[in-house]
Amino acid sequence: MTLLCKTAGESHGPCGIALIEGLPAGLSLDTSFINNELKRRQGGYGRGGRQKIEHDEVVFLAGVRNGLTTGAPLVIQIANNDSRLDDAETTPPIHRPRPGHADLAGAVKWLTNDCRNTLERASARETAARTAAGAVARCLLREFDIEVFGFVRAMLDAHAPTEVTMENWKMVRDERDNSDVYCPDDATCKEIISQIRTAKKEQDTVGGLCETHVFGCPIGLGSCCSWQEKLDAKLAGAVMGIQAFKSVEIGLGAQCGHRMGSQVHDAITYEANKIQDSHFGFTRPSNHAGGIEGGMSNGMPIVVRGTMKPIATLLQGMDSVDLQSGESVRSDYERSDVCALPAASVVMENVVGFEIAAAFLESFSGATMEMVRTSYDTYCEAARKIIPS
Repeated sequence: MTLLCKTAGESHGPCGIALIEGLPAGLSLDTSFINNELKRRQGGYGRGGRQKIEHDEVVFLAGVRNGLTTGAPLVIQIANNDSRLDDAETTPPIHRPRPGHADLAGAVKWLTNDCRNTLERASARETAARTAAGAVARCLLREFDIEVFGFVRAMLDAHAPTEVTMENWKMVRDERDNSDVYCPDDATCKEIISQIRTAKKEQDTVGGLCETHVFGCPIGLGSCCSWQEKLDAKLAGAVMGIQAFKSVEIGLGAQCGHRMGSQVHDAITYEANKIQDSHFGFTRPSNHAGGIEGGMSNGMPIVVRGTMKPIATLLQGMDSVDLQSGESVRSDYERSDVCALPAASVVMENVVGFEIAAAFLESFSGATMEMVRTSYDTYCEAARKIIPS
C-alpha cells in the first residue's frame, strides 16, 4: 500500500486532523519526538501572538494500540485552543483580499465575496497536521538509520556559510537548536534577527531560504521508469505544497544552468571497506546532484532547498479591492507573523521526511514492520554482491 496523508481542519476550527494510510503494523510511535517537532514548528523569532495561545500536541484517535501502529489508517488530532470559527465578532467576513494570499482566488472560485472560508483553510495553521504526519513517518525512517535534518539557510542578504556533511550534521543540528531562528551560524542568526526587527518596525514581512538534508538513504529509492515515481519530483511537490513556498531546488538546483557538465556531475568511486554502509561502498567526491540521479536516490545525502516568500498579511496593508463595492481599498489585516521562516524549516524537514518514508515503503513494502525489515535486509544483501569485495 502507498503511504498517503490527508489533512483537514480550519485555522480557527476545533482542531487539525491528519489521516495517514499505508503504515505497516508494529511501528513504535515516539510521541515525545512528534510533539517536540510540533513545538519547534511553533517557535522561532518573528512569530505572532497565536503561538502563545496554542500548545500543540498529538492525540491518536485511530490506528494505534499500546504505542504501536495496527496497520489500519492512523488518525491524528491537534486541538486548537483559539477555536472561534463561528464567532461573527472575532472571525468576521473578509471582503478586502490580501495580495499574495489565497483570498481573491478562493473567493472567486467558490463564488462568494467573503474570503473567510478560503483563508481559514489556506492558513499555515494546516501545517501543524503535516508536521505531525512527517514526524510519524520519521519514526519509521529512524528504524532504518535514516535521519532528516533541516535548518534556515538564508534571509535577504544574510546567508549561512555552514557546510553540512555526514560527519558533522549532528553538531550542526545542536547549533541550530541553540538558535532563535533555527540557523546554525551565529553571525547569520544575528543578521536575520535584525532583518526581522526592521520588518516589524516597518509593518512589513520577510521570508527566506530553508534547507533539508537526508542521511542514510539506500541507493534506489524512487524510480526512473515513470515520472510519477521520481523521488525528486515527489520531494519538489511536497515542498511546493507548503504555504508561501515559491521555489524548490535539489542539490545545485538553479546553479546547474550556470556551469559546464564537468562542473555539475559527481564522479563515482568505490570503496570496498564501506560496503556495509547504506551506499554499499559507492561514494562521490562531490554531491552536486543532491543525492538524486534519474529520479532515484544514489546513496549520497539528499539535499533539498526551498524558498519561502514573505508572509502575505502585512500590518501596513496593500492596495486591494472591496469585493462588496468594487472600490479601491487597503487589504484586511488578519493576525499573523512578521516572519515564519524558522517554523517553515521545520515543516519542510517533516514533509521531506514523509516523502522519503513513502518512497522507502514503495521499495520495501510489507504489512508489518518485520516484513518491511526483511524486505530491506534482503535488498541490502543482494546489492552488496554487485561488486565482489
